Amino acid sequence: MTDDRRATSAGCLLVYDGQCRLCVTAKEGLERLGTQDEATAVRLIPYQSEEAKRALGATYRPGRPDVAFLVQPNGVIQQGLDAFLPLLPGLRGGRFLATILSVPVIKPFAYLIYRLVARYRYHLFGEVPYTPVDDPDQKVSSE
Repeated sequence: MTDDRRATSAGCLLVYDGQCRLCVTAKEGLERLGTQDEATAVRLIPYQSEEAKRALGATYRPGRPDVAFLVQPNGVIQQGLDAFLPLLPGLRGGRFLATILSVPVIKPFAYLIYRLVARYRYHLFGEVPYTPVDDPDQKVSSE
């Protein structure tokens, strides 16, 4: 955990692939859904940004990311499906989905589906040109 990482993430950061059509669409959906309170607000930043590079530190690798990342305020980084699970309770309908994912048979299946979709996302959904985010304070919120 570095000082850069902590300074970059006053709240949680969700790092997504800014060139993946599925990832960008999911980001836009999260922005539309918003969270139920400001305490669970999450900033969304593209993996291709300098801020993501600083926030991920040694976890960052040049090129396309394999998964999404959640950088918590304490510097802990969660990857893949685990990056989305802590966000579920703050999203409308998320508690229901979190309950479903707590079923022992379903969670491993969800991990498998995430890995398959993440691996083939460019083939399945296509690519979009990366455009830097104009608003660095972009959040998933109920505003």
